[in-house]
Amino acid sequence: MKTAGDILAALFDEGFVKKAQGYNNLFDSWEDITAKNGITAASAHSRIKDLSKGILLVEIDHPGWKQIIQTKQSQILSDFQRRFPDMDISAISLMLGTPPKEPIPEIKLKVTPPVTQKPAIDETVISSIEDIKDEELKAILLRLGKTIEENESPRR
Repeated sequence: MKTAGDILAALFDEGFVKKAQGYNNLFDSWEDITAKNGITAASAHSRIKDLSKGILLVEIDHPGWKQIIQTKQSQILSDFQRRFPDMDISAISLMLGTPPKEPIPEIKLKVTPPVTQKPAIDETVISSIEDIKDEELKAILLRLGKTIEENESPRR
């Protein structure tokens, strides 16, 4: 059985896979960076929602947590800029959101580094994103591609 990393490597080039790993690391770093800034509990009430045109969008479930995060916002921004210099993060925007009624399952894709020789992949199984049967995975991959494309467009 092929791993998600094998499928991604077959669908996307090495540069795309590296960017996807970078975004995965960015989203996974929220808990660590809030802890480093002394507001560990805030990570349970907030999450990185998006990175668009250099602005890191953080969704928070209560105004009180928004105020707490605002007290450390400049330090958090500095930490993200140091940790992810290639992403050109210039600002953090905090927005209130409604907490999910049910926990949203966390989806983690393990991306394996590309191999020097072409992996043996049955081209008839996955030749394009349309061949992916799992609609949720397909939607996630399409959103990821759109986000990366938007972040690569020239800034105005």
